[in-house]
Amino acid sequence: MCPHVPDQSNPNGEEMVPINTSSQPHIPPPVPAGTNGTQPNGHQSNGVDTNHHSAPPKVKSHKDMYGRASDFLSNTSNWKIIESTLREGEQFANAFFTLETKIKIAQMLDEFGVEYIELTSPAASPESRAHCEAICKLGLKRTKILTHIRCHMDDARLAVETGVDGVDVVIGTSSFLRDHSHGKDMTWITKTAIEVIEFVKSKGIEIRFSSEDSFRSELVDLLSIYRTVDKIGVNRVGVADTVGCADSRQVYDLVRTLRGVVSCDIETHFHNDTGCAIANAYAALEAGATHVDTSVLGIGERNGITPLGGLIARMMVADPEYVKSKYNLPMLREIENLVAEAVEISVPFNNYITGFCAFTHKAGIHAKAILANPSTYEILNPADFGMTRYVSIGHRLTGWNAVKSRVEQLNLNMTDEQIKDATAKIKELADVRTQSMEDVDMILRIYHTGIHSGDLKVGQSAVLDKLLQKHMPSREGSPTRDSPNKKVKVDV
Repeated sequence: MCPHVPDQSNPNGEEMVPINTSSQPHIPPPVPAGTNGTQPNGHQSNGVDTNHHSAPPKVKSHKDMYGRASDFLSNTSNWKIIESTLREGEQFANAFFTLETKIKIAQMLDEFGVEYIELTSPAASPESRAHCEAICKLGLKRTKILTHIRCHMDDARLAVETGVDGVDVVIGTSSFLRDHSHGKDMTWITKTAIEVIEFVKSKGIEIRFSSEDSFRSELVDLLSIYRTVDKIGVNRVGVADTVGCADSRQVYDLVRTLRGVVSCDIETHFHNDTGCAIANAYAALEAGATHVDTSVLGIGERNGITPLGGLIARMMVADPEYVKSKYNLPMLREIENLVAEAVEISVPFNNYITGFCAFTHKAGIHAKAILANPSTYEILNPADFGMTRYVSIGHRLTGWNAVKSRVEQLNLNMTDEQIKDATAKIKELADVRTQSMEDVDMILRIYHTGIHSGDLKVGQSAVLDKLLQKHMPSREGSPTRDSPNKKVKVDV
């Protein structure tokens, strides 16, 4: 347990060149054995579309060879999402969702395929209740609607009248929250939990009971109340790292212990204050948890919780076929753009899957390997998410293999020796400033013309300089002038 102790476009303007890897399979990430079961506002970066791959061969994972005895507990191929953007996400500093926005988010999450959507308690405000009732009337195709309430009969009575499919009940169990929040002892908590649970169950809808601040609560208190509520028939018990203090080993140990105490499902809720939310969610599933709370872009109280896209990325490595069979993955970028706009933020450049840099390659040795097999430097296939792979070319780190790909796309007849010579000039000019795609294409065309006219030979750098000055003397974006860099997308 945690010790008890008292927060688009390419920003650099670099150019991208498409790399044709359509003839190469994208080797998928390994599938574990022993299981039981964008960018902001839709902006696209520039580069290569390599979404067309032949059927990938299966790759044996390390777990196939060195399986753990505890893998029979693992649910990494049998888990569900409780999507909490419309509950936890409302606690994000910038969040103010109108009913119209909430309906759009709910419908998109339903289309994406999440199993549950969690809504703010109807006891929070009259508008919260009205919104809850409206969303329950949408008739979503795949997704069940839950609402999140305090462990209190007044909240429970309101919740069951809204039309939700289930109620998530929570109460703090750590000494911090018992002493400084609600002021109740474990005897009162247990008695009230039983009363609320039995009432909700009598209405024929799902019920979850969760402790709050689980990882700073006494283990004996947690196991006692979980065992009690399990016996009276909750659908799930919840474990919450409310302050983000837990690490993956602590999560695994607690969930594995709990798995031996209760027979119901186990839901998990991880805050990201210390950057462990995704890893902790995965560790919980390995230990036998069944449900993970997420929010789009991870928005929530303080630094938020496990992000939907981050969890999907992690689970795609564990079992890609399972994830692809359940979720409409190309929807992810659209959902993130909608939520980002609603809360007035940008999708981070390094966001899982949809960030500007997620599938962008720059170093020369990376480009060469990507040409041979995308799996050399990618664990995820961008095509699975409707995304595109890009290779940056107009910079000092570029390699001749990336330039060669561009030469082929421009249908220029150049030998490898000539391409290497032209690449050296691109790198030289890029030492002064990054070259736009227009710059690179002009350099390659001028080089090609000079070679075939006899005006230029390999290694004649000074002659090439004169040709560039002659044909690009004052051109906007030329290698000799500073100007905003451009990006071009070319599909393969």
